[in-house]
Amino acid sequence: MKRRDFIKNSLSAGGAMGVMGVLPSALGVTSAENFVPAKGVTKRVAEFVVHTRYADLPADVIELGKKSILDGLGLAIASGGSVSAGILQKYAESQAAAGVVPVLGTAKRLPLRFAALANGTSIHLEDFDDTQLAVASDRVYGLLMHPTVAVLPPVLGLAETMPTNGKDFMLSYHVGVEVCCKLAEACSPRSYGDGFHSTGVFGVFGSTVGCAKMRGFAVDRIARAIAIAATHAGGLRENFGTLSKPLQAGQAAEAGVVASDLAALGWDGAETVLEANNGFFHAYGGSYDAAMLLEQLGKPWTFSQPGVSIKPHPCGSLTHPGMTEMLRLIRAHGIKPADVVKVDVGTNTKNQTTLIHHQPKNGLQAKFSMEFSMAILLVAGRAGLAEYTDASVNRADVQDMIRRVHFYADPEADAAGFDKMTTIIKIQLKDGRTVAGRADFGKGSPANPMSFEEVAEKFRECTGYAKWPAAKTAGIIAFVRDLERAPDMRALTALCSS
Repeated sequence: MKRRDFIKNSLSAGGAMGVMGVLPSALGVTSAENFVPAKGVTKRVAEFVVHTRYADLPADVIELGKKSILDGLGLAIASGGSVSAGILQKYAESQAAAGVVPVLGTAKRLPLRFAALANGTSIHLEDFDDTQLAVASDRVYGLLMHPTVAVLPPVLGLAETMPTNGKDFMLSYHVGVEVCCKLAEACSPRSYGDGFHSTGVFGVFGSTVGCAKMRGFAVDRIARAIAIAATHAGGLRENFGTLSKPLQAGQAAEAGVVASDLAALGWDGAETVLEANNGFFHAYGGSYDAAMLLEQLGKPWTFSQPGVSIKPHPCGSLTHPGMTEMLRLIRAHGIKPADVVKVDVGTNTKNQTTLIHHQPKNGLQAKFSMEFSMAILLVAGRAGLAEYTDASVNRADVQDMIRRVHFYADPEADAAGFDKMTTIIKIQLKDGRTVAGRADFGKGSPANPMSFEEVAEKFRECTGYAKWPAAKTAGIIAFVRDLERAPDMRALTALCSS
């Protein structure tokens, strides 16, 4: 399906663009004469950041945030000592003198900016971090962003440099997550459809306002910081399946530190940068839903509705409904690898543009391969950190099973809408049976959520993978469970440092 046809179909399917800041006919068009800017969008975002208080956070949002924070910490520890993360840390050390902010999962310390870069990249390195969900039916699942990776590293790092209690930390974190998620939701689908990586594009704003909130900036200074952040927005989907994808997430985390530092020193920028004719939304999306920012920041909070998904497997979220269903079918029918003749896996058309590695040759490519994700469950019965490795991908039995998996675009999945990840599975067995199943959402989504204890178990898997001390693991879980009572966030970073 061509992009124009997709946008046209999206509009006719749900009228989801009725509150757009432009006429529907302008969607996908980048010329200035067709772009109708709303007034005061950047200022409204800044006012939301300034005026939001901890008491404004609903109880469910606080508890959901704790799960994502714990999840992010675990991922940082799991990857912080890896060879790939070490490359980036070596670069950061070459650029700066010794710093005060810990590189999570290691004994290293870097200046705030470079620590945010290193920790953000580590959190996203395994593609195992939380994922924003969508409201509108035209928003391709996966189009939106990974919020915690952009916001947690700079805000936690900043708490290392100034006295910060748990409530103040969580407030800054939640404000940052809310802003970047609403910006991603507001932007026209053209942004993602034309190749932008949403975490790199929108995450810069979450990291910036999270830092600005913690530093107590006024409205005008936050607006200038947002303008500075906009100059850092970027990232391309072509990098999916390479080390440059997590780098894009790390750069989003870093950008918030840079933008807030410069704004604090008096650097300026266009205070209408989001909504202007030559501004962010026009350049990156061609169109946007102004009401999402003028009226819906914190109403409801994204964590509450439509929610943020936590991954049970270290791979692209688009595979997760199918993986959840495949595990259920394997267990329900006692399916063994030798029993399988062929597996048909159908999803909507747009999933095909992200899950692009049909014959993966390494662990990074496997994260964006439906074929591998189905095959490894059938062969190994699980799909964790140890399975998404080069050695696992290139096992003869896994490669053989990959060749039995047929991944295709299914009209039934398209008809279900792009706000779902509908996955239809049919397994042909050697005894003549066909076992079939369907799932719209995966484990860890708001429709099938993980409890705090299930997230804690994932955290233990991550720290165990990194051979992290059990006592520190237990201490981190306990700390995050009662985060609002923490008198000093530096106690948490100490637990996350070797």
